[in-house]
Amino acid sequence: MNEKLFVRALSIGAIFLVTFLGAEKIRSIENPTAEAKTEEAPKITRTETHLVNKEIEDKNLLKNFTNKEEKIIIDGVPHVSQLPELQRGCEVTSLTMLLQYEGIAVDKMTLAKEIFKIPFRDANYVRSNPYDGFVGDIYTFSKSGYGVYHGPVANLAENYIPGKVKDVTRQPFKAVSELLDSGSPVWVIINSTFAPLPESEFTTWKTNTGDVKITYKEHSVLIVGYDEQSIYINDPLADTGYKAVPRIPFEKAWAQMGSQAIGIEK
Repeated sequence: MNEKLFVRALSIGAIFLVTFLGAEKIRSIENPTAEAKTEEAPKITRTETHLVNKEIEDKNLLKNFTNKEEKIIIDGVPHVSQLPELQRGCEVTSLTMLLQYEGIAVDKMTLAKEIFKIPFRDANYVRSNPYDGFVGDIYTFSKSGYGVYHGPVANLAENYIPGKVKDVTRQPFKAVSELLDSGSPVWVIINSTFAPLPESEFTTWKTNTGDVKITYKEHSVLIVGYDEQSIYINDPLADTGYKAVPRIPFEKAWAQMGSQAIGIEK
């Protein structure tokens, strides 16, 4: 190859190289690599924006819900034990605590004497109904007996605080919490485990005033407070008051026993 042709070939090659590099530079600007994208400011898509806002909204709702959940404890409710004098006297002993809190000077033995009583069985050997009165013997397990439900207890309370007794039996548990919110402890029928019982623990009595479903684990306590997790009770079978029990099982057991509850209207 002569000198002129060699120089011309070099010139053509140089032009081609410059053109190729220029095209590559333009191509790199139009289509940045993944590494280049990571250097850019991150962008939030419409979907991601919705999720972020939803998370903030959920946190606010949770905060509002938590603020609404209060711990209600009624201070100064006396604790009275039913033992040893009243082996079956949980209902009148719980009522004693309620009345004493209201400033009524009454004791459990007086209420045990005054509660309306009916025999365990009548002359025809038919069992009696606890909705009608205290069934059997209130003092000792050595004699036949059972207990009493809300009606006769409310009537007895009415003798001491006429016109102020509020029987919210068969209402939702909200009615109980509203009484507690107002400052009234609440007398209730429950069972001694404070949790729902299996059907095997129940039996049905055929009485002269209708069939009644009973359990020999029947019990009565005075509710003195609540929070999201617990119910606080004065249990006449316990040594001290203000005992905390799990709320959900307690409410279910209370409903299982007919949702019986009595408070004092403020």
